[in-house]
Amino acid sequence: MTDIQDRFCPKCGKPSKNNGLCNHCLVENTPWVTCDNRVTHIHCPSCGATKTVNTWTDTSRERADMAPDIARSAAHFHKDVKKADIAVDIRDISINRSRATLSITGVLYGEPVEKTCTVEIVWQREQCDRCNRITGSYYEGLVQVRADDRDLSPYEMQTSAAIATQIEDTLQASGERLSFISDMNETRDGLDITLGSQHIGVMIVQAITAQLGGRYTTHPKLIGEKNGRQLFRITYLVRLPHYQRHDVVAIDRIYAEVEQVDSHRVRIFDLHIGKSRTVNADTIKRLIGNARNAEPALVTYLSHDSIGVLDPVSCASVELRVPPWLSVKAGEYVRVLRDADRLVLVR
Repeated sequence: MTDIQDRFCPKCGKPSKNNGLCNHCLVENTPWVTCDNRVTHIHCPSCGATKTVNTWTDTSRERADMAPDIARSAAHFHKDVKKADIAVDIRDISINRSRATLSITGVLYGEPVEKTCTVEIVWQREQCDRCNRITGSYYEGLVQVRADDRDLSPYEMQTSAAIATQIEDTLQASGERLSFISDMNETRDGLDITLGSQHIGVMIVQAITAQLGGRYTTHPKLIGEKNGRQLFRITYLVRLPHYQRHDVVAIDRIYAEVEQVDSHRVRIFDLHIGKSRTVNADTIKRLIGNARNAEPALVTYLSHDSIGVLDPVSCASVELRVPPWLSVKAGEYVRVLRDADRLVLVR
C-alpha cells in the first residue's frame, strides 16, 4: 500500500518532494533568467574612460575585451539559479552597434536549464568630466616654481616637472580623475604647471619644497559661485632658495658644499675639514658651481697628504691637498670643479 503521506505534483501527477509542483514543473513555471534587449555602454572618445550611472572610471581595456562583459550584464538570474554560465558570441554591425548572442546555462531546483538571448550593445560616445575640463581650459590651480635672484637650474626644472608628473600619476591611479595636469611650460622665469584641482596643487608644492628646499605661498582668486559655494582659483608660488643643494661656494678661505637652506641660514659641508656646520647666507662670498656638474679627473699619484690629478681641460698635472673625507688610489678618478685657474675637489 502507498504511504498516505506521499506527495504528488498537481500538474503532472509525478511524485513531488515539495508541497506543490515537482521540480520539473516548477522550473517550467519559473522565469529563471531574463535578458535586456539593449545595453548602452558610454565611453569617452578622447581618453577611453567609461561611465557607469554618473561615475567615470579610467580603463585600458579595448572594445573587444569589454564587449563580452557588457553583454553578460544584460542577463538577470532568478535567485535560486546555481552554476550559471554565459557563453557570448559578438558580431559588430556598425561602428556604434554590436549584436551579442548569449548561450545561458544553469541549474534550477536540481534541473539543468538553458536559454539563448540576443542583446544589442550600443557604443555611445560622451566626453568625460576630465576631458571636458581640459578642452574647456578649466583649471583650479597654477603652480609657479621660481628661484630667489637667479634662474632655475636644469636640474631643478626637471626635478620639479618629474615630481608633478609622479603625483599626478599617483592621484589618477587612486581614482582622483580631476586631479590632473592640463599644461606644463618652461618660461623665462621658471616652471608653470596648470592643474585641475587644488588638492594636487598642495601636494606638488609640498613635495617640491621638501626635495629642493625653499618655501611656497598661496594666492586665491574668487572666480564665481556654484550651488551657493564660492569657487576659487589658487596660484601656488614656490620660491626656491638662492643657493641650492650641492652648490659649491667660497666662504672665507675654504670651499663648502651646500646641504640645506633655511631662511637666511645655510647648512654646509666644509670641504677642507670634512664636517657640516651652519652659517649665515651673507658670509658666502661667491658661488663656484654645483657638484652635479663636476668633472672627473684622473689621480696620477699620492704623496702623504697630497695627490696629483690631471686637469680635465689642459691635461696638466695639478697637485691638490687630500681632504679627510676623501679616500682614493692612483689610477682612480676624483670629481673636481673649476674656480678660475684652481681645481676644487668635491664629493
